[in-house]
Amino acid sequence: MIEYLKDLDQQLFLFLNGHHVPWLDPVMYWISEKKVWIPFYLFLAGWIIREYKWKSVIVLLGVGLAVAASDQVCSGFMKPFFERFRPSRDPELEGLVHIVNDYRGGRFGFSSSHASTSFALATFVFHTFRSKYHWVIWIFLWAAIVSYSRIYLGVHYPGDILVGGLIGAMFGYLFYRISRYYLNKFKSKFQ
Repeated sequence: MIEYLKDLDQQLFLFLNGHHVPWLDPVMYWISEKKVWIPFYLFLAGWIIREYKWKSVIVLLGVGLAVAASDQVCSGFMKPFFERFRPSRDPELEGLVHIVNDYRGGRFGFSSSHASTSFALATFVFHTFRSKYHWVIWIFLWAAIVSYSRIYLGVHYPGDILVGGLIGAMFGYLFYRISRYYLNKFKSKFQ
């Protein structure tokens, strides 16, 4: 069963990675760059501060812990534990992977930290603002595009993205619930 899933993952990767166009290469490379998103992260932090005032410390701490936990599980634990080669480094796929700017990522790729951290952030922000701003659901599109860029660049299998995204969503929701608990606790103390 595991071999069947790995083969299916590989075939889906080759299909998705094989559909590329030259003008999209620099765009996907740019989307995948974490530093590019600093203004977006600052915007989110400012939004949280504006909405929560001094209590934003609890919310920002929750977001930070969600992102850090999902990253540590994927990069710190899963990648060295499973030791699954990235497609860009897999000897079986030599010459079959579309690679942009000779970027190949680290040695192992299961599971995707980009997907886990993006979906942790998206899930946390969505749950934090969904009752007041219905359009906030679009943050999941951002997380999906960032995650897909990793397949496009040839550094992650779809399974890496799926598992990373699920881990991120789980931590995003967990730390959202924890931050809500503390926000409610402080609210009841000061009433």
